[in-house]
Amino acid sequence: MLRMYRDTLALLGPVLPVVSFLGRLPTAMCQLGSLLLVAETSGSLATAGLAGGALAAGQTVAGPVIGRLADRHGQRGVVLAASLANAVAVTALVLAALAHAATGWLMLLGALAGATVPQIGPLARTRSVALARRSDGCDERLVGAVLSFEGTLDEVSFVLGPAFVGLAAALAHPAAALLTAALLLVVCGSAFALHPTARTSAGTATRTDAAERARLPRSAYALRGTMVLQGAMFGASQAGITALTEKLGAPAQAGLVYAAMGVMSAAVGLSLAAVPARIGLTTRWRAATAGLVVLSVPLLFVGSLGALYAVVVVLGAAYAPHLITVFGLTERTVPAARLAESMAFLTSGIVGGQALALALSGRLAEGHGAPAAFAVAVGAAVACALLSWTVRADAPVREVRPAVAARSD
Repeated sequence: MLRMYRDTLALLGPVLPVVSFLGRLPTAMCQLGSLLLVAETSGSLATAGLAGGALAAGQTVAGPVIGRLADRHGQRGVVLAASLANAVAVTALVLAALAHAATGWLMLLGALAGATVPQIGPLARTRSVALARRSDGCDERLVGAVLSFEGTLDEVSFVLGPAFVGLAAALAHPAAALLTAALLLVVCGSAFALHPTARTSAGTATRTDAAERARLPRSAYALRGTMVLQGAMFGASQAGITALTEKLGAPAQAGLVYAAMGVMSAAVGLSLAAVPARIGLTTRWRAATAGLVVLSVPLLFVGSLGALYAVVVVLGAAYAPHLITVFGLTERTVPAARLAESMAFLTSGIVGGQALALALSGRLAEGHGAPAAFAVAVGAAVACALLSWTVRADAPVREVRPAVAARSD
């Protein structure tokens, strides 16, 4: 495992992982940051929820479009334009909130902030896999290590992002966190866009006609569906954790519980590089979804803070294997000309599923307590398992991936 990660870091170089991590951090900061900012400036949780929901909706709808543009025209121009536009939109949202703008304006700016997210996470995954596929002596274990590494970066960003927002809100103001996110977008988003490895995805517009675009395998839609369900697990768990910690008189613990789950998920994600290559991706998918079901059921019975920490942290061990395996199956099955779009679809599915489940399970938790919200999470886990056991992943697409230029740092 250590050798595979040494090979991964040697392949990516020292700069790309840093700028891609810092470039995707604003995505993890803006959802919570916008909620805290609008809640503080407007004094209304309902208004904050509308602005935050608009941001999530914008990202869900526009994410795959940005991925498609990157497939057709290359990542460099698309990511650079989106990073700068996102920085402007986030800054505008901050200024509008501080100026006590009307709810409609806040929703519009929230939607623009979501729609312009540069999708650095899925595009970094696409770029890194392309580098691995074209490297000398590439095997599936190296590709798996790259996907595990990228998945861990995602997990860590979604732990540190909200933590930084909470710290900034406590020490200064939520606006400070969002303005920092805008700065990261300008500096690190641009650095990711302009990094020499952007040439690994120079665009395929000349060979992407309507016939080729129709070749998306049916299993790809099931993989997207399972990511929506994974997002629903996140949203329902968040609502249940929040409701239970409030009932126990320790609402400040909610973020720490969720962060502990993310840390466990990231740690397990890194260990996936040690899984033997003979264990196929379909088998891993089914094992991961079985783990989601088995480890989520105890959520229905937790009644103390200690039990909540224990159950949620153990559940986190099943998240990364599921996420990383679904990304791996998608990389193996979709055409090269639609890889970035498909990766962005998966990420957008998580965001959309989380937002919908949070809204639904939040209402259930208010009326029936935390177990009702956790029941939504368990139901989503069961649906994931049913998908993994009833859908047959199509044979891998063996297209020639775009040529990769030599890496230069």
